[in-house]
Amino acid sequence: MKKLFAGFALSMSLFCSISVGSAFAETPLSSAVNAGLGAPYKYAGTTLKGFDCSGYTAWVFNKLGVALPHTSKGQAHEGVWVDKENLRPGDLVFFDTSGGAGISHVGVFVGDGKFYHSADQGVTISKLSESYYAKRYVTARRVLSDDQYDQFMTDTK
Repeated sequence: MKKLFAGFALSMSLFCSISVGSAFAETPLSSAVNAGLGAPYKYAGTTLKGFDCSGYTAWVFNKLGVALPHTSKGQAHEGVWVDKENLRPGDLVFFDTSGGAGISHVGVFVGDGKFYHSADQGVTISKLSESYYAKRYVTARRVLSDDQYDQFMTDTK
């Protein structure tokens, strides 16, 4: 039963936490990304009433005290480059969804090959391996220092 519940919790909000045995614990980072899950899409939106992709990522990181520009291209210049194979929760992932126009979409990587982002259906969870995103992946940036990462991945209880 514990495994079934843990699997359900993981599928519902994948990144809601770090694994502690078969239980899950909320962290500041997981709380920040989950707080916007399900919010509608709104062009230039920056609030729970509606987000565009970079508005959502800026909002998430603002909750953690990290300021980001409100454009995906601007966010792609923050932090340091990280190889796709070395992604960790909290890294920003960037895509070209405009057909060769360069970076035009951003999301927050949450682990297990998944990321949160705001798209036409609102704030949702997608897989980097989905054909649409796999073909359009451009780069990733790490905007949290190791110390911040450790702080924001610590159980809030």
